[in-house]
Amino acid sequence: MAQEKPLTMLCVTSYEKGHDFMREAKRQGCRVFLVTVQSLENAPWPREVLDDIFFMPDGYRRDDIIKGVSYLARTMKIDRIVALDDFEIETGAALREHLRVPGMGDTTARYFRDKLAMRMKAKSEGILVPEFVHALNYDAMKEYMERVPPPWVLKPRSEASAIGIKKIAADYELWPVLDGLGDKQSYYVLEKYIPGDVYHVDSIISERQIVFSVPNKYAAPPMNVAHDGGVFITKKLPRESEEASGLKEVNERLIKALGLVRGVTHAEFIRGKEDGQFYFLETASRVGGANIAEMVEAATGINLWREWARVEICGDEKPYELPPHRDDYSGILISLAKQEKPDLSAYNDSEVVWRMAKKHHAGLIVASPNAERVDELLNSYAERFVNDFLAVAPLPDKPWA
Repeated sequence: MAQEKPLTMLCVTSYEKGHDFMREAKRQGCRVFLVTVQSLENAPWPREVLDDIFFMPDGYRRDDIIKGVSYLARTMKIDRIVALDDFEIETGAALREHLRVPGMGDTTARYFRDKLAMRMKAKSEGILVPEFVHALNYDAMKEYMERVPPPWVLKPRSEASAIGIKKIAADYELWPVLDGLGDKQSYYVLEKYIPGDVYHVDSIISERQIVFSVPNKYAAPPMNVAHDGGVFITKKLPRESEEASGLKEVNERLIKALGLVRGVTHAEFIRGKEDGQFYFLETASRVGGANIAEMVEAATGINLWREWARVEICGDEKPYELPPHRDDYSGILISLAKQEKPDLSAYNDSEVVWRMAKKHHAGLIVASPNAERVDELLNSYAERFVNDFLAVAPLPDKPWA
């Protein structure tokens, strides 16, 4: 009897991330290859599990990577192509389409990358979204601004995090901004600014079914933290709370509407301060950044990177089984730090389960079976972070990994 050949997994990323994904794929018997950018050649990749690593020039064109991967495919049967970061979602889809590799294609990728496409699709399926208009036709934008009172938010359609977002207070503020964008104007969407609390739901999807999801709440909207500075905080919501059940329901409707077959998602929602309704903000078919994966693992024991690898390997050929897991609570704090190597040793409560090791950053994860204990620590530590570490810097050109 012929021995079954191992799957060949091609990972694509322009950030140093996904180590656990690649390690799990290798542990499951895959051949694992990585395509990344030249500037990350000396990054501490898990080379012990990589069968090979290939480098593209920074700022490469999509046609270049299609040609490069197609050259590899002359002598290598590629079974799975996985984009490990937001900026490569469309690249991964283009590669799958070109090589006819199973997985998310161009149309579905748009729903998880293009803020206009995802809003239009969600709205068409009856999911609440802040009122929006494509920043394209002047008459349509004038009609929108007459109908929808400011403030508004001008967002790039294909950026991640809070990069490039501008809050607009009146129509006379918008037109000079659009003029400054020139031919790039059509790559933006104008949206009603809704005050309220911002949430995220991190999920695992197998064969169009959500098999695992964790609803979480930001202490302050990420856009505010990114633009104004402060301590980034998010936490897992109490399992029986009305917020958690409402988020799970709308997240399930969203994933069904957008048509993701398998993978992981990070979806963000806002709860309007005036009406208490959940509005869809954006989603991505990737693990959430800012060490959210570590926070989820601290509460549940589920490593989103590893399970993503397992889901991809199972495909539609065998059922994916979620490992046994806990349902405890956790929260994370991260801030820019004045010190190059901040000393976190004074934060020594037994609930501290993770410490960030990144220059000019301070970060901790706390975990407990008790949600109130997590809240208590986050509130206390946030005040201390401001005094001990907090620094403020301009918004970077790229979001946190």
